[in-house]
Amino acid sequence: MKEKELVLESLVNGNGILNGHNHDEIGDDHMYTGVETPMKEGAFNISDLEKKERIADLFAQIMDVMGLDLADDSLQGTPMRVAKMYIDEIFSGLDPLNKPKVALFENKYQYNQMLVEKDITFYSNCEHHFVPIIGKAHVAYISSGKVIGLSKLNRIVQYFAKRPQVQERLTNQIALELQSILETEDVAVIIDAKHLCVSSRGIKDDTSATVTSFYGGKFNSPEKIQELYNYINN
Repeated sequence: MKEKELVLESLVNGNGILNGHNHDEIGDDHMYTGVETPMKEGAFNISDLEKKERIADLFAQIMDVMGLDLADDSLQGTPMRVAKMYIDEIFSGLDPLNKPKVALFENKYQYNQMLVEKDITFYSNCEHHFVPIIGKAHVAYISSGKVIGLSKLNRIVQYFAKRPQVQERLTNQIALELQSILETEDVAVIIDAKHLCVSSRGIKDDTSATVTSFYGGKFNSPEKIQELYNYINN
């Protein structure tokens, strides 16, 4: 089986839908190698300090090639600022040591309806051009006997967002992580985001947005999907 077909087989749900879209509508430009973020072997064999030093050196070379004067007071600290930003902030989700620690609690309230955490603001970066993706995530689940602290839902979204991403993968990573933690298939994730690779370059369309979705378990029904959207749009 071809690689692309293997990817589709691993991601398509029972309705033949990938992230809420027909496969043909996504197009080849949005296909990727799998649910996991592509990482090379030995990605964590060097320390964060060494990574910052190497990134700073390489970014200084980029600035030099562009003709910028690195002796200028305003620019001389930029390479290290960028390096620290990459490792400590906007790409910190690449490091599994930064994965949120999650504690579950017994569902003592016997609440058996969907719980929705909506409008979780996140900032990510497109892995194709390394420019921002800015959006909101809506996360829902139905308890199988355990509940998770509300802030942990936000932290899980932020963890997977803080890495070079494509929106389809981000959607699936959040959903699959929650299914694993909560030990239930009954998880839904909807992401509505603006991609600066579309609005600030290329076609320069500042009005369009991208929506992706994941519906697992009981959420794979028109009634539950409509109920979820009613909560989100309330």
